[in-house]
Amino acid sequence: MTERGYGIEYWSSPAWLAEAGAWLDERLAEAGLQRTGAVEQAHLAPWSTVLCAPTTGGRVWLKAEGPGQEFEVGLYELLSTLAPAGILTPIATDAGRAWVLLPDGGQALAERLEGDALARAWADALPVYAALQRAGAPHARRLLELGVSDMRAASIPGRFEQALEVVRGYVEAHGDDEDRAALERAAALGPQVAAWSRELAGAPGGVTIDHNDLHAGNVLLRDGQATFFDWGDSVVAHPFSSMLVTLTVLQRRDLGGCELDDPRLLAVRDAYLEAFADLAPHAELVETLELACRLAKIGRAVTWEWVIRSLRPADVAEEWRRAPLACLRSLADDPYLGGP
Repeated sequence: MTERGYGIEYWSSPAWLAEAGAWLDERLAEAGLQRTGAVEQAHLAPWSTVLCAPTTGGRVWLKAEGPGQEFEVGLYELLSTLAPAGILTPIATDAGRAWVLLPDGGQALAERLEGDALARAWADALPVYAALQRAGAPHARRLLELGVSDMRAASIPGRFEQALEVVRGYVEAHGDDEDRAALERAAALGPQVAAWSRELAGAPGGVTIDHNDLHAGNVLLRDGQATFFDWGDSVVAHPFSSMLVTLTVLQRRDLGGCELDDPRLLAVRDAYLEAFADLAPHAELVETLELACRLAKIGRAVTWEWVIRSLRPADVAEEWRRAPLACLRSLADDPYLGGP
């Protein structure tokens, strides 16, 4: 085995591709499968790469994780035992290399549906995701031990200060007057963030896994069964925090910038909340979701910082550098959704 590296140049090298291909074939043989075609590199980014290959049991996918996302290998192993209906069960894993070999889960929702049809598919899929979250809730400590980042309510004020420092460094180096004013407005929210965090800590729902990037490109559908993948940005947080990305992308992009009270958007939100109906009245769950989504913007800012920090400077796009500032700028906006 070669020394573990990462990045586009490393993962596209003939040596790494040969090593990964040999490992894939060995694991397939152990599972009683055989490759029937060439191994292809389906995804290549600074933070991860994915290989795919046809086999006697259908296509398989090998994902190699970059720094800070190695926990995804163990997360697949854990969640596939707790909630197998909502996640692909690995064919094989290699924690040392941070590799996971997965079966095919079908097409992503984003590749199959759009508009109203996509909203209906979300309403069907989110109860499965919520069931996965509820199954993971008793294992929050185990999730943290795997290396999943801590975004529980008690940690949010500290994460807010962390995000401010990141944004401050960016603004000092690259910002303009508008950016500096936005930073000052965000920094002044410290007491409010602390109050919101205390409120969320006492709200129904507890803590569990939060995918933290749950959009239609990360939901697979096969034979009517939804599974959720690409867990490399995951955090341990209030479960409703997951809806920040889901509802923001659905509202702004997939439903063409609809209003927040659009019946299609509300139907998706309520389909998710129905899985938690035993915890509190619907109105209280709605309030908690809006609060959790607002505070999840801080978690997103920190996640962007982790991504930037794990990459080589040449691999960091300017829009990624600005992303933490964009998250904090939207923190006090009247809509609870927003941020990149």
